[in-house]
Amino acid sequence: MVMERKRTECAALPPGWKKEEVIRKSGLSAGKSDVYYYSPSGKKFRSKPQLSRYLGNSVDLACFDFRTGKMMPGKLQKNKQRLRHDALSISKGGKMDLNTTLPIRQTASIFKQPITKVTTHPGNKVKTDLQRATEQPRQLFWERRLKGLRSSDVTEEVLRTMDLPKGLQSVGPDSSDDILLSAIASALHMSSSPITGQMSVAAEKNPAIWLNTSQPLCRAFTVTDEHIREQELKVHQARRSLEEALMADGLARVAENGRELLEGKTA
Repeated sequence: MVMERKRTECAALPPGWKKEEVIRKSGLSAGKSDVYYYSPSGKKFRSKPQLSRYLGNSVDLACFDFRTGKMMPGKLQKNKQRLRHDALSISKGGKMDLNTTLPIRQTASIFKQPITKVTTHPGNKVKTDLQRATEQPRQLFWERRLKGLRSSDVTEEVLRTMDLPKGLQSVGPDSSDDILLSAIASALHMSSSPITGQMSVAAEKNPAIWLNTSQPLCRAFTVTDEHIREQELKVHQARRSLEEALMADGLARVAENGRELLEGKTA
C-alpha cells in the first residue's frame, strides 16, 4: 500500500511537537488519512486520550481537535452545552448511568419461567419463584475471555500483575493465575455473597458438570486471622508510603513556587 506522509509543527502544542498525517494512495482505503503526534523526544501518540494522559495538566486539551491539530473553542462550547443539558435532565428526575457491571454474554433462557395468572377470583393465590425470576443464566467458564488482558500506565508500559497466595489454586480447563485473578476480582465486584471457591470436590474431576458458577474458578480456601493481619500490615505500609510521597510532592511544589516568585522579583 502506497502512503504519503506529511509532518508539520503543531502550533497548538508546546514547542517541538509535530503532527504527522498519513494519506493512503492505493487500496480499498485510498484517500483516507490517519493523524499521529510526536513529542520532542520522538514518542508517538495515536489518540487524544493518550495525548491527554501524557501531557496531564500542563496543556488544556478540552477544545483541541486531534485531526486538525487546532484549538476549536466552538467544540468546547458544544461540550459545555451538552454537560449543562445532562445536568438539567438529572435535576428534573433523570438518572445517571452508574452501572459498573462487567460485560457478560447472556444465553437465551431455555428454562421454565414462572407465570403470573391475573384473576378477580378472591380464592386464587399466585406463587412465584423469586430466585428463578431474578437469576440469569451465565455462560460456563466465561472468565476465560479475560485471558490476556493487561493494565498499562500512561507510558503504555504493562503493569506487573499481583502474586496470588499459595492457597489459591485454579479449577477448570486452561486455568492460569491471570484468569484466576480476574475471576476473583470479578466475583468481588459483581457479587455481595462471600467468596469461598468451589466447595464440591467433584468440581475438580469434572468442572463442566459440578461447577458452581456463582463462585470463581478456584478450589475452596479459608481466610485465617493471620492472613487478615498480614493484609492489614500491607495496607498500613502502603498508606504510609503514599503519605510520604504526598508530603514530598507538596514540599517540592512549595519550593518550586518560591523559586518562581523569587525569579519574578529579581527580573
